[in-house]
Amino acid sequence: MDALAALRDRLAELDDLEGLMRLAAWDQRTMMPPGGGPGRAAQLATLERLTHERATADEIGAWLDALEDAGGELGDLDRDVVRLARRDYERRRRVPADLAAELAQAASEGQDVWQSARADGSFAAFAPALRRNVELARAYAECVAEDGQAHYDALLADYDFGLTAERVREVFGRLAEALPPLVAEAAARGGADAELEVPVDAQKAAVGAALEAFGVDRGSWRVDVSPHPFTSWIGSGDIRLTTRYDDGRLESVLAAIHEFGHGLYERQIPAELARTNLGHGTSMSVHESQSKLWENHVGRHPAFAEVLAAALGGAGFEITPAELHGALTVVRPTLIRVSADPVTYPLHIVLRFELELALIEGTLDVADLPAAWNDGMRGLLGVEVPDDATGVLQDVHWAGGAFGYFPSYALGVLIAAALWERLESDLGDRSEALRRGDVAEIRAWLAEHVHRHGRRLDTEPLVEQATGRGLDVEPFLRHARALVA
Repeated sequence: MDALAALRDRLAELDDLEGLMRLAAWDQRTMMPPGGGPGRAAQLATLERLTHERATADEIGAWLDALEDAGGELGDLDRDVVRLARRDYERRRRVPADLAAELAQAASEGQDVWQSARADGSFAAFAPALRRNVELARAYAECVAEDGQAHYDALLADYDFGLTAERVREVFGRLAEALPPLVAEAAARGGADAELEVPVDAQKAAVGAALEAFGVDRGSWRVDVSPHPFTSWIGSGDIRLTTRYDDGRLESVLAAIHEFGHGLYERQIPAELARTNLGHGTSMSVHESQSKLWENHVGRHPAFAEVLAAALGGAGFEITPAELHGALTVVRPTLIRVSADPVTYPLHIVLRFELELALIEGTLDVADLPAAWNDGMRGLLGVEVPDDATGVLQDVHWAGGAFGYFPSYALGVLIAAALWERLESDLGDRSEALRRGDVAEIRAWLAEHVHRHGRRLDTEPLVEQATGRGLDVEPFLRHARALVA
């Protein structure tokens, strides 16, 4: 059908443009010299404007009308292509091209400002960029909101279509109720000393051993260093992940394992979905479930500690697998989200969700954000925040205009626990395989139950199909109780 061929060609072109934007953003955060910031912001704005114009052109609507009239003549895959194309088209059509470009430029400039403000520990230096991003997020939400839809729900839909703030509040309320007693129980019991001082060479050896066991090769992966670990999927056979080595402990290893999960998701989406609107992860919550499954259930598994301990020992840092596992799983509230233990981690997200919701709703002013952050850390985690660098400035997301993103981190933890329970139910206990560093069956199970769908299923339908249950906190709470026991 001519309309289908034309639509697929346009979707492939849009996928290419988005890949180039991800490449430019990856370079900005890893390789670009500091002086390149203003120019890169302008380049990203131009790419975003071109993408927006091509994605909202009138001819796409005509193609979709013709294809929807064709109805039953389309196969299952093409029906999903058309269905998602209509959703994306209508949503993007509501956003003026100038606003789309301004959002991209503000996000790029905001990340540059954040990097220097974080280094200086100066929230005042970052506040104007954040205020601009909040205002632009509200303007964007005003454009894309469905009739009667709250602004935050409209933003959340970009990351987890079908979820609402009310649904997130329901789930997070259960976490905020159940986790603090477990944290208090762990504190009363004590635990392993998490303050390891691991030389950078030993950290790099452990990162290399983990990623080699998982199947990362130089032919289609890059591993680099950045201030905030992240993953970029540039195109077929081009996955780029980063970590950081400045903590003196093993955050670098867990971060690399975490980012591998993101990369593998994109890597294992079927080739038939490549360069279509279906050829990426379905949502940030499901994406985060993949990274948290590898981080929490593989990287922190007692059997896999044998692989990591051997790599550390080979680089001159001697530690037993039991000691290493204890250090990786000790429950102890900390300031920094990305280095938080697996039990307290979701509480960091509960706080960020509450704060960004208040920013978007206008009940919290940007100037009052540091104090609200510090109060929240004290209330949820019992931690005093000494400075803004280790407090409100620690995450890059608001600098990049990503409002509605944070809930996915905790939702992903919950989904990961449910997936792991189902995976071990299907495959059996993974201890012997992980002791050998063998993850082939884990990769295959995830490919079959999660990755093969691409965007064809939204968050909750995919979770239901993969696990036999909806979004549920209980598998995670069982995992957390086992860590505390």
